[in-house]
Amino acid sequence: MDMLMFELNKNTTKPLYEQLYIGIKNAILSQQIEVGTKLPSKKKLAEFLNISQTTIEVSYAQLIAEGFIVSKPRIGYFVEDINELPYIETEQVELPVEHAENQNIQFDFHPGKVDTDSFPFPLWRKYAKNLYDLPSKELLQNGEPQGEYTLRTEIAKYLYQSRGIVCKPEQIVIGSGTEQLLPMILRLLENDSNFALENPGYSAIPRIQLQNKAIPIPVDEDGLIVDELEKTNANVVYITPSHQFPTGAVLSATRRTQLMHWAAKLENRYIIEDDYDSEFRYTGKPIPALQGMDQNDKVIYLSTFTKSLMPSLRVAYFVLPSPLLKKYKETFNYYSATVPRFDQHIVARFMRDGHFSKHLNRMRKIYRKKLDKLTHIFHTDYPEVIITGDQAGMHILISLPLQKSEKELQTIAAESSIAIYPVTDYLLKPIEYKYPTFLLGFGGIPFEKIEEGIHQLMQCWGIAR
Repeated sequence: MDMLMFELNKNTTKPLYEQLYIGIKNAILSQQIEVGTKLPSKKKLAEFLNISQTTIEVSYAQLIAEGFIVSKPRIGYFVEDINELPYIETEQVELPVEHAENQNIQFDFHPGKVDTDSFPFPLWRKYAKNLYDLPSKELLQNGEPQGEYTLRTEIAKYLYQSRGIVCKPEQIVIGSGTEQLLPMILRLLENDSNFALENPGYSAIPRIQLQNKAIPIPVDEDGLIVDELEKTNANVVYITPSHQFPTGAVLSATRRTQLMHWAAKLENRYIIEDDYDSEFRYTGKPIPALQGMDQNDKVIYLSTFTKSLMPSLRVAYFVLPSPLLKKYKETFNYYSATVPRFDQHIVARFMRDGHFSKHLNRMRKIYRKKLDKLTHIFHTDYPEVIITGDQAGMHILISLPLQKSEKELQTIAAESSIAIYPVTDYLLKPIEYKYPTFLLGFGGIPFEKIEEGIHQLMQCWGIAR
């Protein structure tokens, strides 16, 4: 066994199995141990080197995995011919490890946060456990490119019942988030299309293929100003009518009709309706989706499960008008669904058994309770703060009569371990606001912490009760 006389150091941090593995590997590479040589049994080598058989077994297993040796049942371990191995010996380089800064945020008023304490974990775990089993082995294969038909069917039912949308599962395409689906929609539209976006609006859109070509359209308390849209050469408009992001305005009935007339005037005009926060409306009756009003196949409907279930699920979908279906199938016939099939089936079963609607009803009450608490504190203790956008959704806008800039106030809040987000982060074109204005998300703040969070925020900005 002289050929395996390696010096193993038991006083270093490097494990003995790794030291032995490296020693044998290097001996094979340098041809100190020739091809075809039979290596000692685990028992004999363990006695020879005075180490455990487990250490030998782990070392041999690694050498087998990398193709340096082969195990022949009831015969032993033999050195393989490595001339054909796709193996390159490289020098070990220590890469710098980047550690994320611990910001130690005590209160995060991000508008995209959800109430994690109220998620039905036991129920979700039950569906997941039932799916991850042998009867679901078919889900290990690739699924349908547009997403699982069973989930698309449930989505179609839900859209009809809750948003007044009549569509077939064949019109629905499922993908991993708005950011993944939007480029697909843009590809379906003409290359020379002129896109109009709300200003302020969803900040990710300009970064998705549009660069600086988007036409900004102002919004007011009734949503997107359609009169301004009609003055442009835009033929595609992206809009959040149910709860305009970030202002919170709801597109009025008059403007909805006006917008539909605008789209119907020319063949190549389309509306991309992002039904943002439509699940959570707190005043009046739910407003039907634009797609439900569409008689001319002009609306591409877009929505997600981000707020209704969880942001990390990464399940979004769009509903194509019939004229675009053929083009979609021609353009994306090589695509695969980007959402894991198991996740799709968990959501589908959750919806099929009625738990999704029950969860939404429960969360609507929870968020309404949080909103009432939030607005009551401002009205009672800080009446000088102007609140807007409180008809729906999981955030409001607050405007403060302060002389400091939004960036200065944001920095001051961060120094007090509070994350707050200025409305100017969502501008395509500069807008002069009378006062510094911020988005105040309440979804992720526990109900019992809301009052403390607001008081700390106002205190760090020097606003007294």
